[in-house]
Amino acid sequence: MFITLFNTAIYDPLYNGLVFLIGIVPMADVGIAVIILTILVKLLLFPLAHKVARTQVVIKRIQPEIDKLKESLKDDKQAQTIKTLALYKENNINPLFGFLVILIQLPIILGLYWVFYKGGLPSINVELLYSFVNEPEAVNMMFIGLVAMGGKSIILALLAGITQFINMLIIMPHAPKAKEGAKPSIKDDLARSMHMQMKYVMPIIITVVAYTISSAVALYWVTSNIFAIGQELLVRRQIKNEE
Repeated sequence: MFITLFNTAIYDPLYNGLVFLIGIVPMADVGIAVIILTILVKLLLFPLAHKVARTQVVIKRIQPEIDKLKESLKDDKQAQTIKTLALYKENNINPLFGFLVILIQLPIILGLYWVFYKGGLPSINVELLYSFVNEPEAVNMMFIGLVAMGGKSIILALLAGITQFINMLIIMPHAPKAKEGAKPSIKDDLARSMHMQMKYVMPIIITVVAYTISSAVALYWVTSNIFAIGQELLVRRQIKNEE
């Protein structure tokens, strides 16, 4: 039931979109089609992702106030929670919104990834094509004549990891610092460990996975990361102008 729903609502539309783009892009270049499809999906999700990015920027801005509340009310967790939520409300922040948006985007991102990973290119599964989508006369797997989309590319894999690192560097707040003279807590150590893993380990994992799977997936990650970086910088500029 779930697989059928996923294929009908997510995978089939994305697959048809990719095939359609291959048929109209110059030289039937799969790499160009991957970039365009990724951008189109990102633009479709832009209003939601924009709100999440805006929320993250505002949270980073008021983080010193949140830290002060946690320190001053460290012995009263209930009051700490009430004050923090009031601060969120004052700044029009819904702490659950980002999580809900991720849940909405996850099936689409998974479908996009699955199209590139299991699409079977250069062969086209005509049984999945809509009536208004024609089978391309040719499928060119060489991106700009240099990179085979069905093979592996260390350059694209490295670019995927580098852009992921830059994205994390921009989006993530600074790691919580150990207070001078204070006894280290498991919570603080865990937070710092998670921060380090997201910033440094995740890009390495993405580099390895992008190289292991295919160049098409690596190109998708590079395009997606660059789009996310541009979106974050745009939100910051908008907030700065508003202030």
